[in-house]
Amino acid sequence: MPKLNTLEVLLAHEIKDLYSAENQLVKALPKMAKAATNPELQEAFTTHLEETKVHVQRLEQVAELLEITPKGKVCKAMKGLVEEGSETIEEDGDGNIKDLALIGAAQKVEHYEISGYGTVRALAEALGLADVVEILQTTLDEEGNTDQLLTGLAEQIVASAQEEVEE
Repeated sequence: MPKLNTLEVLLAHEIKDLYSAENQLVKALPKMAKAATNPELQEAFTTHLEETKVHVQRLEQVAELLEITPKGKVCKAMKGLVEEGSETIEEDGDGNIKDLALIGAAQKVEHYEISGYGTVRALAEALGLADVVEILQTTLDEEGNTDQLLTGLAEQIVASAQEEVEE
């Protein structure tokens, strides 16, 4: 890997990291959807899987614009987050509580992605790469929307779980 001594090198490095992260997520989301008991959560994971596949395509498009290959790096952070999610999937317990744990795992992933896309968007902006900025901003917006959707689902599931306790 070249030394991180220019914004261009750093941008390429971070694009490769996100490409690895998104590809790992493509493999993990179906498992999370299967483990969820709440139908709306299952749907959210399935919908985000389709979005994530598009995110991979967008990163390939960005790599092409930057004249780099998006491959060649393993995102260790996403590997750890996916592993945590896998541990949650294997846990036994109340459906609502497990769904909340899955949401927590998914939001850790979303927050990682939001920070990653925010960084690469800022780098592309500093380099005057308006077309790249636009592509990355679209994905950044979708990641934020997913995070908000998961927060809303968590609030609904918490309310439902509290009602069950009160009955």
